[in-house]
This record gives sequence, C-alpha cells and structure tokens, in this order.
Amino acid sequence: MGHKVVVFDISVVRALWETRVKKHKAWQKKEAERLEKSALEKIKEEWNFVAECRRKGIPQAEYCKNGFVDTSVRLLERIERRSLAAQSALSKERDKRSSEFVFELSGDHWKEFPDSLKEQTHLKEWHISNTLIQIIPKYIELFQAMRILDLPKNQISRLPAEIGCLKNLKELNVSFNHLKSIPPELGDCENLEKLDCSGNLELTELPFELSNLKQVSFVDISANKFASVPICVLRMSNLKWLDISNNNLSDLPQDIDRLEGLQTFLLYKNKLTYLPYALLNLKKLTLLVVSGDHLVELPTALCDSSTPLKFVSLKDNPLENTQCQDGDEMMESERDRQHFDKEFMKAYIEDLKERGLIILLNILSSTDIKQTEQSKAT
Repeated sequence: MGHKVVVFDISVVRALWETRVKKHKAWQKKEAERLEKSALEKIKEEWNFVAECRRKGIPQAEYCKNGFVDTSVRLLERIERRSLAAQSALSKERDKRSSEFVFELSGDHWKEFPDSLKEQTHLKEWHISNTLIQIIPKYIELFQAMRILDLPKNQISRLPAEIGCLKNLKELNVSFNHLKSIPPELGDCENLEKLDCSGNLELTELPFELSNLKQVSFVDISANKFASVPICVLRMSNLKWLDISNNNLSDLPQDIDRLEGLQTFLLYKNKLTYLPYALLNLKKLTLLVVSGDHLVELPTALCDSSTPLKFVSLKDNPLENTQCQDGDEMMESERDRQHFDKEFMKAYIEDLKERGLIILLNILSSTDIKQTEQSKAT
C-alpha cells in the first residue's frame, strides 16, 4: 500500500495568511484607536476635574499627588461637604450675632448711639462700623458682661476713661478711627487678649499702664506715628502677634527679645536701616515682615535655614499725595490707602501660611546694594 501525498495549493495558503495578517492589522489599528480614544477621554476627564477644582477654589496640592491628578478619592464631594460645614458654621455665627447678647450698628446715617442702648447692659458684644459716631458714651461702664468691643472705621476721636471698668473685655478693635491717644485706664482691663488700634494715623504712644495687660496675645498699632516700640508692649509677656508697620520706626529696642513668645512681627514700611541681633533670641518667631527700602544690613544668622523663621523683606513703593488736595481729603485718602495696604498684607501672609513654605526674599533697591557695599568697604 503506497503513501498518500497531500498536495496544497500555495495560493490558498498565501490567501489564508494574507487574510489573517489583514485581520491582525485591523485589530491593531482598532486597538490603537481605542487606546487613543481612552487616553483622550482620561485627559479630558482630568482637565474637567481640574477646572472644576479651580472654579471651587480647591488648592492644587489637594488634587495632585506626585504631579498626577488624583480623581479616585471623591475629592469634590469631600470639599463640598467641607464647604457645607463652613457655611453651616457661618450661619451659626450669624445666628450668634443676632442673639440678644450682641448689638450691631452700621451706616453713615448713625451719628450717635440710640438712647435705648443704655438699658441693654446685658450685652456682651458691640459690633459698630462705618458710622459717623465720634464719642463712646460714659455709660459703657455699666456693661460689665462686655467681651468684645468691635468699633472699626467710625469717626471716634477719644475713648472714655470708663472703658477701664470692663473687667471681662477680651477684644478691643478701634482701628481706622480718629484717635490721638489711648486712656491709661484701659490697663485695668486685665482680661484683654486682643488690641487693635491700627489706622488712626495720629497715635504716637501707648500709656505705660497698658503693661498690666498680661493676657494680650495680639497687638496691632500699624498705620500710626510711633517712633519706637512702646515700652508697655515690651512688657506684654504673652504677646504672639505684633504689627507696628507703617509707622516712623528708625530702629528696634535692644531688649526686643523680652517678647519671648512672639511668633509674628510685622515691620514693613518703616525707616529701619538694620535689624538688631536681639531678634535671634526670639526662638518662637516664625514670620518677620520688614520693608526692604531702607535696610542696609541684617544679622546673617536670620538667613540660617535651621531657624523657624520665614523672613520676608519687601521693597516699599509708597504713594505720593498731590499738593492740590486739601487737608481732609489727604487724610481720608491716606486712611483708605493704609486700609488697602493692610488688607493686602493680610492676604499675602495668609497665602504664605497656606503654602507652608520657608521663604527668604531680600529685595533691595540698587541704592541699598551700593550702600551695603560701601559699608562693607569701610
């Protein structure tokens, strides 16, 4: 019995392989298109997600990890829940302010306090702003439950001595008024924690009696005419925040290190030419803001990366008042400018804190650099 020989038509085999090759190439093309389309969809999804985050004010650090957009943790839902919680807290705060213990007054149609106020001695908070009120009544001494006296942007020209009777007062804000002095009796408010006298433009000193305020942790006397750091401030042992920017300081006291707990020190827009080495003894100081316009030297140890200090030196560009303005218009313009500067710096500092960076910026004008070189040469 002989062997059977199977004979194949080569054209059939070739046609079969060509068909398979075509199918494989078609599959490869289709797969490539699918992957490309999938990548585009992913990129589009991430882009829309980032745009939504930016629209809602979500910091990039919260939706990026190692340079990649992370959309797997339901970030938007978490942020929205946080936003709702914040809105709820704000609503509660509004409800609190509308409570029977809080008095609010605003608007330039108010030139004096309503007569009915003297009968509401149970009040714990006054929030009065943007009025034409000039005098705080003496009957304020009757408000023994007072905790917060918030009186910004009015026309107040003096504070009554009776304010010293408010033994439970914790916060006093008389910023952007027309005060030229602070009554020494304020030193009797032994529980005071926050004092804001900024933007009055004419304050030159604080009474020594304020040395008794041992609970004060926040003092803002910016935008006035202080030629030196008040002695009473140096004796506020619990002080953590001191803003004395926009004044006439030419130097700092050598015993500035008495403020051992100081964490934030704002000095911008003064006339400082140097910083004392005593600043190095402030071990808790994390934020120092100094106007660089007049600085010609500073302790080099301030730049040591091992210190907790965030040192910011800003070049000052003050606005000039035109000579054609009369006195009142010039004063109001200056007050508005100081208020704008203050709000801008607050936003700047908050941005620094939010980013959590250690920043060292020493921006000096060319004149300052020349002066520095000359001082080194001599």
